[in-house]
Amino acid sequence: MLDPQRRWRHVGEKPDYAGLASFCGVPYTEDPDDLAGADVAIVGAPMDELVCERPGTRLGPRAIRAASAIPGAHLQAGIDPFEQLRVIDYGDAAVLPAAPERSHAAIEWTVGEVLAAAAVPVVLGGDHSIALPDIRACAAVHGPVGLIHFDAHTDTGRECFGVALSHGTPMYELVRDGSVDPERYVQIGLRGYWPGPEVFAWQRERGIRSIFMHEVAELGIGAVIDRVAAAVGRGPVVISVDVDVLDPAFAPGTGTPEPGGMTSLQLLRSCRELAARVELVGAEVVEVCPSEIGAADITALVASRVVQELLTGIALRGKSGPWSSAGSTWRANRSPSARCG
Repeated sequence: MLDPQRRWRHVGEKPDYAGLASFCGVPYTEDPDDLAGADVAIVGAPMDELVCERPGTRLGPRAIRAASAIPGAHLQAGIDPFEQLRVIDYGDAAVLPAAPERSHAAIEWTVGEVLAAAAVPVVLGGDHSIALPDIRACAAVHGPVGLIHFDAHTDTGRECFGVALSHGTPMYELVRDGSVDPERYVQIGLRGYWPGPEVFAWQRERGIRSIFMHEVAELGIGAVIDRVAAAVGRGPVVISVDVDVLDPAFAPGTGTPEPGGMTSLQLLRSCRELAARVELVGAEVVEVCPSEIGAADITALVASRVVQELLTGIALRGKSGPWSSAGSTWRANRSPSARCG
């Protein structure tokens, strides 16, 4: 285990630009034995072979880590999730260039190691095809999961450009193979011109709920959060955030931007409140195409804050929900189904 903060302990914190670039400066390891006692593990999934537009998301995990902030108390929530939870950066899955199937297998294996330690994986993408391996890993442990999916697009196509394995098809495959329970699957922020009516018909037949961006604007984000929490109900849930759910004014660095999206404030609040209200067993933030260094890249910056809001929500739920407190007690009160073997 490496502690990126060690050389700066005498001053209390490490400068963002110095030392090992783990997420928020948390301890870093690639040894599964070090996961014992962890509540959350950050996992990078740096691949973008399956995009159909602009590439570059393979650089997303590194950029999100570089843009992440030193831990501190959340000014609204009033807690520091890094004090409530033991968070570890578990490095990147052993992806291989130009070998998407082998990269998916490596991601599933690495996320599986996190789950075997009874920790919650938070995966940094990478294109949205990484949902296939990381959500399958969650479902292998917890059974079919509910899915809260922030995106401009449904990603439930059967094919993109005649290809089945794509960043536009993972949710179709996850529903089809039973990893995701379609009646506990909600999409938020849809807009634009894809997909066509046949895809929405397929979704309706299976009970998938869609909240379009115009509905978000009309209802207000508080009402949307309530609807989503009610729709997924009780049981294990994964939160998937494609940064193109945001208006390009807030996240220009993504492969398929679509004007008219959510604000950063709406998304950050949603992630924090939903993570506090549902039984979160995994999360992912995907489709960041960085072009700047560190926090100068506003898309990587907001993606890093999405992760921090998710962690804050997990910590809040640990203090008030079925997981009665954070840390070891939070872990001990989890259902036995949360563990492998």
